[in-house]
Amino acid sequence: MTDDAPQPGKGRPTRSRKEAEAARKQVMKRPLTRREQMRRERERRSKLREKQIAALDGRGDDAYLPARDRGPVRALVRDYVDRRRSVAEYMLPILVVILVLSFIQNPTAVTVVFFLWTITILSTVLDEIWLVVGLKRELKKRFEPGQTKGATTYAVLRSTQLRRTRRPRPVIERGQPLADRY
Repeated sequence: MTDDAPQPGKGRPTRSRKEAEAARKQVMKRPLTRREQMRRERERRSKLREKQIAALDGRGDDAYLPARDRGPVRALVRDYVDRRRSVAEYMLPILVVILVLSFIQNPTAVTVVFFLWTITILSTVLDEIWLVVGLKRELKKRFEPGQTKGATTYAVLRSTQLRRTRRPRPVIERGQPLADRY
């Protein structure tokens, strides 16, 4: 094994015997009443929800991400999409402007709306094609073909969201190069 190879492990320290026994005893201890049982279940769900929210905000463990966002392939796709600007993320605000302009009863406005609509759709389609081609090239370099199932659809869906509203939150700045390992 070389020095730069990743060390195998579980990524967290092993619990002490005292902690493990205490946890086991706590699990074995049954609540006395139904109300106590419900309270413990509510606390357990609340802690799990906090961990999931922290993972979506980029502060927590990736193991608590939703299944669709988990794994190294999805992390690469998120970083690939988040490091570039795309026309699709601005499409919704542009379409709102087009909608407002379409209410103006002026022949010039109708022409402008038609050209804006056409340009928006064509540029979005071309930009998404460029995104998918580049992403496939990057995925082919880093992963086996069987591992990348659904990655391009995930990328297209993520690229249509405004950067500010994306979950999990972007962890890479625009223009920043991709990490070497995922």
